[in-house]
Amino acid sequence: MKTAIVNARVFDGERPIGPAGVLVGDGRILAVGGNMPSDAEVVDAAGATLLPGLIDAHVHTGEDSLALALTFGVTTELEMQGGHTRHARAHIEDDDTLADVRSAGFGLTPPGGHPSELFPEDFDIRPFVEGGRRASARTGGPGDRRQAGPPPMPHVTTPEEAAAWIPRLVASGSDYIKFMVDDGTVEGHPGLPMLDQATLNAGVAEAHRHGMLAIAHALTVDTTRMAIEAGVDGLAHLFMDRPHTPEIIRMIADSGAFVVACVCLNASLMGMTGEELADDPRVRGRLDDRWDKTLRGSFDRYPQGRLDDVLASVAALHEAGVDVLVGTDTSIPVPFLGGLAHGASVHHELRYLVRAGLTPSAALNAATAATARRFRLDDRGRIAPGLRADLLLVDGDPTTAIGDTLNIRAVWRRGARLAG
Repeated sequence: MKTAIVNARVFDGERPIGPAGVLVGDGRILAVGGNMPSDAEVVDAAGATLLPGLIDAHVHTGEDSLALALTFGVTTELEMQGGHTRHARAHIEDDDTLADVRSAGFGLTPPGGHPSELFPEDFDIRPFVEGGRRASARTGGPGDRRQAGPPPMPHVTTPEEAAAWIPRLVASGSDYIKFMVDDGTVEGHPGLPMLDQATLNAGVAEAHRHGMLAIAHALTVDTTRMAIEAGVDGLAHLFMDRPHTPEIIRMIADSGAFVVACVCLNASLMGMTGEELADDPRVRGRLDDRWDKTLRGSFDRYPQGRLDDVLASVAALHEAGVDVLVGTDTSIPVPFLGGLAHGASVHHELRYLVRAGLTPSAALNAATAATARRFRLDDRGRIAPGLRADLLLVDGDPTTAIGDTLNIRAVWRRGARLAG
């Protein structure tokens, strides 16, 4: 059955293209504009804007979280540490009630390095990563989780070890390679073991030899500089320990690397909660008690940080031509990793990018076409014939008022309209 979405404004992932009918069938976009066939099911989208499905470029996820994300119009999540590698997600790719997912598997880090410091010693993470097939996005009920076994945990301390791990990660189904470059300063644990420059260089070079994207976790200016010197393709965070300088902005821009800003995560690290977002009725009605409580919490690890400095860095990077992408670093529903919630925080991040000075259209591009391009997802991120019919319909016009992205009227994943 074909579906014709008519009378909507269309943002195609790069720019508004005005009113146009969009024809969907067999999970793909069949046509944009022109006459719609008479036998198609018609969705009258008058007063609304049709967008590509949103992409969150930094998460740690599970099946209940993928379901929650989809209710907010996030049709793809990019996992930066977790188990949803290529060999473990066939059932997710075929399930149109879940957001699609790509994964790094686990990132290279020394024994005892980041992220080991994030969890209390007595914290049991197993309930959050096992039995993750949900009964519904609101109940988070138990069920069957089909896994091919956890991906390997690459603990490395030498260049040789780093290089040797890359083919193992490729073979285990990682979609890109993650490097942890973090001494724990921002997380309140300074002095953590950290990859040195030679080890980082060797790992990045080997990733490139295998045709893989190399992405670095770096939260300070110094570790950002290390990552750029190693030749990474992208940064999974924006530094937050000090204001930017022309030198570091120029270094990132000249390298061609992208930056997943994760401003909402930086705000949480500074102790800022997502309470205002949680109070929004467009959000509150989609969250269960665990996620509502988590969104109202915060990491609160780096209260000396300044959000204005982070926003100024976003503006400087964007002005320098760097691809700033939308990501959140949302993970599991516990308040000490709070201020974030799957799906909802993408909309929060869009507001932060606009607050930093991006136009609403530029912010939307950062959550759609730009992320798809930088992560080599050439089948999504835009509204164009032949691409996946991952679509979000919202009332109003988010290309002029970014807050309208939460006025969700309908979500399609591979052309299947999400119920509810």
